[in-house]
Amino acid sequence: MQTAPAARRLVLLVCSAQVLVQIGAYTWPALLPQFVDGWALTNSEAGIITGAFYGAYVLAVPVLVTLTDRIDPKRIYLIGVALTVASHLAFAAFADGFWSAFGLRMLAGVGWAGTYMTGLKLLADRVDAQMMSRAVAGHAASIGISGALSFVFAAGLAGAWGWPGAFVAAGVCAALGWTLVALGAPRAAAPLHARADGTALFDFRPVLRNRPAMAYAVAYGVHTFEMSALRGWVVAFLGYVAASSATPTASWLAPATVATAMALLGTWASVLGNEWSIRWGRKKLIAFAMLGAAVLALAVGLVGPSGYAAATLLVLAWAAFIWLDSSSLTAGAAGSAAPARRGATLAVHSMLGYLGGFIGPFAVGGVLDLAGGMSPLGWSLAFGLVALVVVAGYWLHRRLGPQPLPGDRR
Repeated sequence: MQTAPAARRLVLLVCSAQVLVQIGAYTWPALLPQFVDGWALTNSEAGIITGAFYGAYVLAVPVLVTLTDRIDPKRIYLIGVALTVASHLAFAAFADGFWSAFGLRMLAGVGWAGTYMTGLKLLADRVDAQMMSRAVAGHAASIGISGALSFVFAAGLAGAWGWPGAFVAAGVCAALGWTLVALGAPRAAAPLHARADGTALFDFRPVLRNRPAMAYAVAYGVHTFEMSALRGWVVAFLGYVAASSATPTASWLAPATVATAMALLGTWASVLGNEWSIRWGRKKLIAFAMLGAAVLALAVGLVGPSGYAAATLLVLAWAAFIWLDSSSLTAGAAGSAAPARRGATLAVHSMLGYLGGFIGPFAVGGVLDLAGGMSPLGWSLAFGLVALVVVAGYWLHRRLGPQPLPGDRR
């Protein structure tokens, strides 16, 4: 373990790198209306491209994150960031329609699979249990802030230099993040050894039998389903409401700006929610967040299409509830894992999360197409489905029996 000052410096270093890597993560959804029009994509095709990122993540993360139980997480992290750089630059150079965008967003998903939870594992292996929950919250905050800024980052750069310029800038920033970790993060103190119980590295059965950890992982899958459904479609939804409304929309309330404010608010809510979990109780916080988010999903679908101001306020409120339990769920999974299986546990946790992330945008796009396109009915049905999934996920989370972490209020 690092000394306390060294651990704090490491947290700052990794979080700074994650800001640079994540700043271009949502360039695709930020510019989604432009791609839909320019490439004549259907809503389902747009949802599939958005979901491809999450689908590739689901396939890659069990391998890449589990390897950190044997290989220095720093090495895996640098590979992941290198793939992220390549995906952004190749998108700028070669993307020209559905299939090229689909393949390159999959490459970005593999890169993120080697970056997100491996960065967290790099921290978890080097800080003590008392610092871990707050390190997780800081890590999530850095990713959330940069993800939020990626909407205005993409929109601003695309306005000046076209959408290829936005992707080139995303690649350059990710390369700077790679350099920061390559030069500044220490190597693992000692090589990691085979498990004492003799189980294989990729044997996930002990993780699946850990019901408290799986309770948090299942809820995280629902959380990411909901988060990606909103984040993947929020610009298109608000653009539809603005076009349908007779009231002019101020430039400072443009859809991309609201999406950025939404994600910044969500990041603040995530950090605050982690503190509430410690002081109020993790299970109480998660119940409040999930059930409140389900109610607001229904409200966005039913009331949001009636006016831009109402849609904006409801989207912001919904985002706050979605993100409120984000850090609490990941900290719960990491804290409930056996130390020798923390990498495998985070791999399963993240795999379930991003499986939800893959399904969410596609589900919204599919419902919109089945309803005949973007319309008040279509949005009501799409976001109503999201609310139903959240309620079902909360029920399963409680059935699995989540346990509080050391230091949480009981």
